[in-house]
Amino acid sequence: QRLKMLDQFQKHIAEKFPFLLQGKLLVAVSGGIDSVVLTHLLSVLKLDISLAHVNFRLRGTESDGDELFVKEWGKSLNISVFTTCFETQKYTREKGISIQMAARELRYNWFNQLMQEQAFDYLLTAHQLDDAIETFFINLNRKSGLVGLVGIPELNGKIVRPLLPFSRGEIKQYATENKLTWREDSSNEGIKYERNKIRHLLFPVLEQINPDFREDFLVSMQYLQQSQALLHDYIQSVKPVFWEENGDEKYILIEKLTAFPNYKYLIFNLLSDYGFTDWVSVYELIDAQSGKKIVSENYQLLKDRNRLILAKKTPENVKKELILIENTIQTGNRSYTLETLKLDKNPDFKDPKTELLDADTLVFPLYLKKWEPGDYFFPLGMKGKKKISDFFNDLKIPLFEKEKIWLLCDAQNRIIWVVGYRIDSRFKVTEQTQNILKITDKT
Repeated sequence: QRLKMLDQFQKHIAEKFPFLLQGKLLVAVSGGIDSVVLTHLLSVLKLDISLAHVNFRLRGTESDGDELFVKEWGKSLNISVFTTCFETQKYTREKGISIQMAARELRYNWFNQLMQEQAFDYLLTAHQLDDAIETFFINLNRKSGLVGLVGIPELNGKIVRPLLPFSRGEIKQYATENKLTWREDSSNEGIKYERNKIRHLLFPVLEQINPDFREDFLVSMQYLQQSQALLHDYIQSVKPVFWEENGDEKYILIEKLTAFPNYKYLIFNLLSDYGFTDWVSVYELIDAQSGKKIVSENYQLLKDRNRLILAKKTPENVKKELILIENTIQTGNRSYTLETLKLDKNPDFKDPKTELLDADTLVFPLYLKKWEPGDYFFPLGMKGKKKISDFFNDLKIPLFEKEKIWLLCDAQNRIIWVVGYRIDSRFKVTEQTQNILKITDKT
């Protein structure tokens, strides 16, 4: 068995991950049997590895014992070891997330930092076949779709999981044959966590039904991975029919999308990448009135007539932001210069690149702000005052576009220009004007 697993592992690396043979590798090591066996296999194959261990301080002296064990394990193999500690419980309370999620965020943030600082090429973790099967059942219970049923990816960016084809039983036999020692995590023994329930209650039943269920499961997940790859290729081929991009914004053309018989699955696959999970609301948005929107953690999806607009969320504090300006305005991808001049005899009002205002009617300094409900101005070419929100609606400006628009105001908090759209008629150039404020689009 010792030679068999080592030979299998060596063959697996050569076929799937030949780039590891020449890379500088960081191995995530908890001190448990999986990470100890992974370290041993890599060491026997003489790969260039260092170890990284995180003490989450969740199990008192047991956690400290794990850290000490990993340090000694690395020392015995003449391998450098990096360690760090986190107050995980405190982080969990501050973030309002689960212990498992907190531990994941903390360790991967640290791994990424370590890889940059020490110029590691890849991070190796010791996830194995049983972990992948457990993840399958967890995701099956969370309505995750095909993407959640393909198991844990063997390669994800710079993260490599070379033990995935090997079961927990194979790993334990290898450790025993090689007289390896490891740390047992007491939290793995109970059935408090969902993963432990699957491991201790479901797996024994599956073994009774089919003693080879792990090997068969591996084949099934490989089929699912191939199905997922085929589906991904299909979605990418039809995506241009209904999906358009303009800078940071994406437009989903509703009529063209819904012409596909399985359009809900298309939208599910595409929007999963942007953090959306409330699929009932997503599907309802397709038939909703214009102006309705839903949000994920970082993105917002807006119904705008015959399309959905996907864009990053606008931070709430940007609404209140005030920017004093002197002679330049920089908004998004546009740039304007401001200069005060004596009025020429024949100013060019038709130049689309310039706006002209009566400088003597303004109270300096000028500043920029984002529009808020209740803001109004007197649009040039219209009678009377108009709310900014109504002005936007008249021009059919989408919600996301409204949030990008700035207002140029004077020191008396009067809106003098909706930047890029319309000046206020109170400050227009007249026959009495002597000095002008000339705003030129330099983009």
